[in-house]
Amino acid sequence: QVQLGESGGGSVQSGGSLRLSCAASRDTYGAYCLGWFRQSAGKEREGVAFIDLDGMTTSADSVKGRFTISQDNAKNTLYLQMDSLKPEDTAMYYCAARSGCTYYNTYSALRTWWYVYWGQGTQVTVSS
Repeated sequence: QVQLGESGGGSVQSGGSLRLSCAASRDTYGAYCLGWFRQSAGKEREGVAFIDLDGMTTSADSVKGRFTISQDNAKNTLYLQMDSLKPEDTAMYYCAARSGCTYYNTYSALRTWWYVYWGQGTQVTVSS
């Protein structure tokens, strides 16, 4: 089992940057695949970015070139660096984890049903 806790959300103007953090209660490297998701008002939760057991990453088309997922294994922390933010990026952002993910496909890795453990979320608001 792993507990997750997000931080780093806030309010920023369009074109600005934020870095979200997700602290894990245990060492996740090599054991858990990790993802970032977001949910805006009235919409379903959607996958943003994913990192596998070897550190390979996948991002949704809507954030490619702007958002970067990474992890600091020494700190058991997952990050989401968000640059060139747009008002449509406004949402609650969640991190998620699952084990047993040696083999996967990128479609599943950006789907909510694939994950087992979730954080409580951190709000990001981008104003125009």
